[in-house]
Amino acid sequence: MKLIVGLGNPGDEYKKTRHNCGFLAVCDLQKNLNESFSNFKFNKKFNALISQGNFNEEKIILTMPETFMNNSGQTVRKIIENYLPMGGFPKGEKLEIENLFVIHDDLDLFLGKIKISKNSGSAGQKGVQSIIDCLGTKNFIRLRIGIRPDKIYDAHKFVLQKFNKEEQKIISESLEKINLAVKMILEKGVEQAMNKYN
Repeated sequence: MKLIVGLGNPGDEYKKTRHNCGFLAVCDLQKNLNESFSNFKFNKKFNALISQGNFNEEKIILTMPETFMNNSGQTVRKIIENYLPMGGFPKGEKLEIENLFVIHDDLDLFLGKIKISKNSGSAGQKGVQSIIDCLGTKNFIRLRIGIRPDKIYDAHKFVLQKFNKEEQKIISESLEKINLAVKMILEKGVEQAMNKYN
């Protein structure tokens, strides 16, 4: 089983903002992995929007936490605790932390770039830091989507703004790369994906 989490902020005011690239990515994955994936539905227990399906003969859970970015770890911990590998689960119904994928925007990467990493620190990304703090480990896969322009004057305001038309085209291409990268990780492993996309 794999858990793929997109980071962002809930609510209409944050839709299609730079900080919500993770949400955009998992929505794309839900449409493009295959037709088996359910529509996103709110799960009160996890405080998240959840879609489930199968890819490469493995169960995949797609998740958008409704906790706001800085508390994303609360949702991730609840889901992982629900599937702790303690035995007794049906085949494929256990979830190891190393099978967690986290997709998020990254202000350190220029617009159009993506980067895959594993077992790396948060580098100041508060949603990722929340996950590390809640799980007590950084041993998971991250897919980072670059949003950095040539110049930036106010980072906090910048990430909460919507993409302009030119940026939307570039981000669409980034999301397509994320789709392909996730599929490669699921089929061939993270090392091959890192070699191709980093």
